[in-house]
Amino acid sequence: MKVTIEVICIGNELLIGKIENTNSGWLAKHITQLGGILTRITVVQDAIQEIAASINESAERKPQFIITTGGLGPTFDDKTLQGLAFALNRKLEINPEALTLVKKRSIEYAKKRGYTTEIDLTPPRVKMATLPEKTAVVNNPVGTAPAVKADVKESILFALPGVPSEMEAIFEESIAPLIRKAAGENIFCETSLFLENIFESKLAPLIDKVMKDNPEVYVKSHPLKSEGKAHLELHLTITAIKKSNPCAKLQKAAKELAELITSNGGIIK
Repeated sequence: MKVTIEVICIGNELLIGKIENTNSGWLAKHITQLGGILTRITVVQDAIQEIAASINESAERKPQFIITTGGLGPTFDDKTLQGLAFALNRKLEINPEALTLVKKRSIEYAKKRGYTTEIDLTPPRVKMATLPEKTAVVNNPVGTAPAVKADVKESILFALPGVPSEMEAIFEESIAPLIRKAAGENIFCETSLFLENIFESKLAPLIDKVMKDNPEVYVKSHPLKSEGKAHLELHLTITAIKKSNPCAKLQKAAKELAELITSNGGIIK
């Protein structure tokens, strides 16, 4: 089954180049390896209406899953849950389960650092447990702010923290099993050819031919740094059901492409 997924990364720091958006790359790699197909990555400001608009626009495209990262913390600029509530046209409310988790994590944090464990549920802590009504709490195994799960039209949305270690832990524990199950027998295969002595302009018709002969295989060329030589990587990928033997299809396409390249003067490294 084809499993489509969209990712929405939230944070002004991403849009001004202050922080590199490593979360999107990590998610892209892991989603693909699970047999899912990531169709879009969007980056938006810490603004309620921008967040809500991006969620609703994504839901209109009907991916099976929408994953947001960032904006679940205790500070004023963490507005993801407000944006989600706006998108769903629901009220925000203190979620007792989320509040318990926030207090538990705060006590664990205090113990680890030798602070007092008499934790007050301050407004910033309560903020992390104030979720849109009729949404579900998702455990955060390494951080304070719980993640959130919601049905948005025909999609399942997960709102994850932006801290990479927290985002990764929640994804592995709560989201990866769902993607793997939805993908069923789909598997992802990839291989690369490294070339010299041939330019992309000459490669283009060769790639077109191979992709036409092997319609499930996608070929992407990547120029590499070189000293005056045409040095390229051709990356071949396929996502298909296991019983169709996609890795064999990929190797067939790679062999055909290598033969075309060498017959046109290229060198396979």
